[in-house]
Amino acid sequence: MSNALQLHLLAALSAQAQVPLCVAYSGGPDSTALLHALAQLPSARARGLRAVHIDHGLHAGSAAWSDHCRRFCAGLELPCEVVQVQVDTAGGSGIEAAAREVRYEALGALLHPGEYLLLGHHRDDQAETVLLKLLRGAGPEGLAGMRALRPFAHGQLWRPLLDLPRKTLRAYVQAHQLPCIDDPSNADTRLARNHLRHEILPRLSAHWPQAVDSIIHSSALSRAAADALQTHWLAAADTLLDPLSGSLDAAGWLALAAALRGPLLDHWLHARQLPAPTTAQRREIERQCGARPGQLPCIRWPGAELYLWRGRLWALPPAQPIAETWESTWGGEPLRLPDGGMLALRDDGARLTNPLQVRLRQGGERIRPAGDAHTRELRALFQHGGVPPWQRVGCPLLYEQDELVAVADRWASVRGVALFDQAGSVPQWQPAR
Repeated sequence: MSNALQLHLLAALSAQAQVPLCVAYSGGPDSTALLHALAQLPSARARGLRAVHIDHGLHAGSAAWSDHCRRFCAGLELPCEVVQVQVDTAGGSGIEAAAREVRYEALGALLHPGEYLLLGHHRDDQAETVLLKLLRGAGPEGLAGMRALRPFAHGQLWRPLLDLPRKTLRAYVQAHQLPCIDDPSNADTRLARNHLRHEILPRLSAHWPQAVDSIIHSSALSRAAADALQTHWLAAADTLLDPLSGSLDAAGWLALAAALRGPLLDHWLHARQLPAPTTAQRREIERQCGARPGQLPCIRWPGAELYLWRGRLWALPPAQPIAETWESTWGGEPLRLPDGGMLALRDDGARLTNPLQVRLRQGGERIRPAGDAHTRELRALFQHGGVPPWQRVGCPLLYEQDELVAVADRWASVRGVALFDQAGSVPQWQPAR
């Protein structure tokens, strides 16, 4: 059985383009079997086979694990790059998700243009993934499980072992007496995947010996369904997405069949490097699409904010927290605003004769723009002037003592115009988002 792995990889390599290969090598049994088997194949070495190891620093022995990976690769005469990362264990996504996110970010940064990143995921991993997706209420795309090949960073992410069971890899490790790292966290059943692996799947298989086969079969059917649906929601995306603003037509999106709405929304968010919402948040988005004109709904979840404004959906990363009492003295030099935006006079070197105070909205501010017969509330000016709601909180208000003389580069009073005429320039505001 130990030769089965090499034969499988040989066939898999022959079906792929002649591209460089990089193995994500954890030191565990699966990636060890994958890396060792590839190293025995001249066709893999000819593609510049190499390994990368990510040290998460979550275990006291992680440094020793890195040394183990270096030694193992040296014995195979393969290069091994070790990268240390920091995992945010205090985040709300859980340690599994946090470690996975930082790991893939590091792997993406290490991947060379056109290179394939190989992972040791196998058939049993796929069954676990499908079950986890099912328990989270996923649709066809989620229930299809992991793709064998997909775009990733500067190249592709390739899982060549998805058709092989775990026992084939373990038999290979045993037959070649390969040293492997025993990560104790893999036995921690408090983690969702480990609980499924050690507690749930064995019980399912005891009653239904074909359980994994059935799950994999359903996964294949879901993949076929997801791919068929994709042709429809991609066609809808061409109509509903504005390539300039990156916004999505809310009414058009809501009018789609439910089977198309979900994957299109996820596709749109992921393209903007934002996480997908939960089922409850999706329902809230659908509900808010029917909001009355003048309302400015915002749906938030960890890592994203979604606004409904002027009939379109706008997705952004979360805003930076801003102190409402922030203010600064400004003479026209470039000024970094607390939300990450920038305020400066348009002409380099221009300066105000007398510095102004820059503040943020507190509510109820009013200004009489030059040439306007009436004093206007900022709220009305923002609405009529098309200032997006997510930019309003960080919009700089310019005061001479306690008189509001300008609102960023959008409106200025007669006094504000006079001050800028003296400076020989006008304000220029670059919003953060």
